[in-house]
Amino acid sequence: MTFQKLVIGASMAIGVSAIATVPAQAGTLTGASIGGTAASDYLVYDSNATNTFTVANTSANVQKALSGNAASPTGNIELAASSEKAGFNFTKNTTLTGTIGGKTLTLSSLTSDDWFGNGKTTTTYGVSNLANTWFSQVLSQNGITSTLLAKFGYTQQALFTGFLASGGFQRFSDPNISYVNQDDASGLISIGLAGHYDAKPLLGLPSNLSNLFTSPLQASELVKYTYDGKTDYLYSFKATKSGLVEKTDGISHSGNYEVTIKGVAPKAVPEPSVILGLLGVAGVFATQRKFN
Repeated sequence: MTFQKLVIGASMAIGVSAIATVPAQAGTLTGASIGGTAASDYLVYDSNATNTFTVANTSANVQKALSGNAASPTGNIELAASSEKAGFNFTKNTTLTGTIGGKTLTLSSLTSDDWFGNGKTTTTYGVSNLANTWFSQVLSQNGITSTLLAKFGYTQQALFTGFLASGGFQRFSDPNISYVNQDDASGLISIGLAGHYDAKPLLGLPSNLSNLFTSPLQASELVKYTYDGKTDYLYSFKATKSGLVEKTDGISHSGNYEVTIKGVAPKAVPEPSVILGLLGVAGVFATQRKFN
């Protein structure tokens, strides 16, 4: 009986230890659905080893497109896909919503309200808003300084005005979401934004200025998120090569820009096998007590 008690005690200790070390179950965004005020304005891209290409806008394809990670991005969901077409309604948004780590996460395209301020359809240089903040960061993060601009007779204000007039802010409002993953231990949520590895064609810089840069100029599209009671914007100026290009234009989706949210770590959930093991140990105790 002493030996049996030792075995049972060891079994209990192992069972409790197993519960303590079982990782929380989180992983990727699940139950993904498309919504917003322009819920039909989106594209789904699948991929092979070389290209991304559009597929049908089905729930299954939406979920499949989000299956990648930073090391191996795959397809993506383009929100507000008509942003570069004539007649685009810049007051409406398209959203991607799902559950990750037991909490709801909504990712959205940007509207004129987001960029310029509520109720404003345009802006000017120097105003305190997202448009001015982001554009200033685009230049500074890519080494486009006021001194450099002055050598060519340009100013930041002139570049901003030209970018605004050419629809630049609309072009950066349609994020391509390639994955949404969560670290089980820290709760950190990582979101992949598929974009141009070299964003020069999108920034609308004068050619004599753009040609000075032999290395890529990088800037992701922006995504708006709502998670755990907070709403904010995410973007990046650092890309890695995705190993993919969009089949029709040969350049889109070539870069992967990863942005993150400080998520809430999911609660640890014991595996079913561990629970069954503990029930078995409890059964041994009950039987032993009955014998006594």
